[in-house]
Amino acid sequence: MSLTHITEAVHTAVADALGAEPEEVVDDATLLDDLGAESIDLLDILFRLERSLGVKIQAAELAEYVQGGIPEEEFGDENEIVTDRALAQLKTVMPQIDVEALSGRLQATRVMGLFTVANLVQLVVHKSAVAA
Repeated sequence: MSLTHITEAVHTAVADALGAEPEEVVDDATLLDDLGAESIDLLDILFRLERSLGVKIQAAELAEYVQGGIPEEEFGDENEIVTDRALAQLKTVMPQIDVEALSGRLQATRVMGLFTVANLVQLVVHKSAVAA
């Protein structure tokens, strides 16, 4: 499966699930904050990707991918601010984030608000490579 094919499938799945115009679904658009996706929409997107690409990604796998195996209790501190270790992990899966600007400020509940269409493409690429 080519990167172009995966990218087109992700863009189509996101646009169709959210009822968005194709030109709104750009790589740097965040799924939750920019495109207005909710939890049920994420499930719909993942289902559409499974149907179109044959790549099955469960919602729990999305969180695992973002957290990179860091346990919940180590991901955020006692105030639910993402730890430096967690920020370093986030930078690997969301290279667009500004770690310096977010250090000591990013609430764990806001992490998925930073997840973009391009990040979803990379997850699908990762998942399809693992399945191959």
